[in-house]
Amino acid sequence: MTKYNFTDVPERIKTNAIKWQKVKQDSEIIPLWIADMDFHVFPAMTEALEEFAKISVFGYDAPKDSLYQAIQDWERTQHQVAVNKEDIVLIEGVVPAISVAIKAFTDKGDAVLINTPVYPPFARSVTLAERLLVTNSLVDNDGHFEIDFDQLEKDLVDNAVKLYIFCSPHNPGGRVWTREEMVKVAELCRKHGVYLVSDEIHQDLALFGNKHHSLLAVSLDYQDFALVLASATKTFNLAGTKNSFALIPNPKLRKAFMDAQLANNQHEVSTLGFLATETALRYGKDWLDELKTVLETNINLLTETLIAQTDIKVMKPEGTYLVWLDFSEYGIDHNELGRILQEDVKLILNDGVTFGKEGEYHFRLNVATPISLLEKALKRLVKAFPKR
Repeated sequence: MTKYNFTDVPERIKTNAIKWQKVKQDSEIIPLWIADMDFHVFPAMTEALEEFAKISVFGYDAPKDSLYQAIQDWERTQHQVAVNKEDIVLIEGVVPAISVAIKAFTDKGDAVLINTPVYPPFARSVTLAERLLVTNSLVDNDGHFEIDFDQLEKDLVDNAVKLYIFCSPHNPGGRVWTREEMVKVAELCRKHGVYLVSDEIHQDLALFGNKHHSLLAVSLDYQDFALVLASATKTFNLAGTKNSFALIPNPKLRKAFMDAQLANNQHEVSTLGFLATETALRYGKDWLDELKTVLETNINLLTETLIAQTDIKVMKPEGTYLVWLDFSEYGIDHNELGRILQEDVKLILNDGVTFGKEGEYHFRLNVATPISLLEKALKRLVKAFPKR
C-alpha cells in the first residue's frame, strides 16, 4: 500500500510552471520535458513551508547549524561521504556552482572538458565564461553509455585541459557510473593536473539496484583536486526553492571557490531553500523510497512498450527519471521529428541536439509524472511511430 500521492496530476498551469506553459496554448499537449516532477511533495514539506509563511516576515536569513547537520547526516548515511560543516558551501543552484568553479579554477581561454551528450548548461557555462570547450563523446554500447578512456586521456592532454565537469549520475543517459569508472576518471585528472567537478545532483535517484558512488567516497586522495556538487532539489521536487551545496574538503580549493562565489555575488541563498533542504533531508526518506518504486514502474512500462511496439531505441536508465530516446530508425530529419512530436503527437520532450551533436535524432523524456499521463503519451508515440 502506498503512503504518498503519486497518482493525481497537480494543477501546475495556475502556478505558471515553465514545464506546463505550452499547455495553456493547447490543452492536448502533454509536457514530459524539463527535469522537475509532476508529483506532490510529501506532507511534512508543505507543513514546514506553511508554518514559515505564518511568521509573515520574509527578510534575510542565515543558514542554521541544523541545516549543515542535516546535509552531513544525509551524505554520511546515504552516500558514505564524511564531511565537516566547514566543508559545505551553500549556493543557490548546481548550475551557478558550475559557473563559480569555472571562474575559480581556470582563466579565460583555458580548456574545460565535458562528456557529450550532457545537460545543456554544461557547455553554455563554459562558453559564456570565455573558456575553450572540449567535448569528449560518450560511447553508446548497445543502449549503455560508456567512457572511451583512451580518447578521454588524449583529449585531456592534447587540449591541456584545466577543468573536467563530470555528470554523475549522467543526464541524459541515466548511467550510474561504477566505482571503477569513477576511479579511472579521477586518476586521469590526478595524472594530468586537471581539476575535477562532479555534478551529483541526481545522486539519490539510483534505480534498479544500482549504487551511486560519490567521488568523495571513492577515495580521500581526490580531495586535493576535486569537489562535489549536490542538492535536494531534484530528489524531492524542490527546484523552485533554489538551494544546493558544494562539498569541498580541501581548504585551498574551498577558498578559491568561495572567493569566486563572492565576486559573482552568489553567496546569498533563498530562505525557502534553507528550509526546504533541511526538511527534505530530515523527513523525506520514506517519500523518496516510494518515489523510486514509482519511477522504476514508469521506466519499465515505457521501455517495454516502446521496444515491443515501435522502432524507437530506448536507453533504459540506471538512475534519474530521464530517458534518452533514439528515433534514428525512422529516417526522418531531426527538425521534422521535433515538429511531429510537438504538433502531431502533442508531446513536449527535450530536443537531443541541445545536449550535443550526438543528440541528433534523439529526444529526452521525463517519466516523473503520474502513470495515467505516461500511458496516454505512450499510446500517442506508438501510433505515430509504429514498428515497421
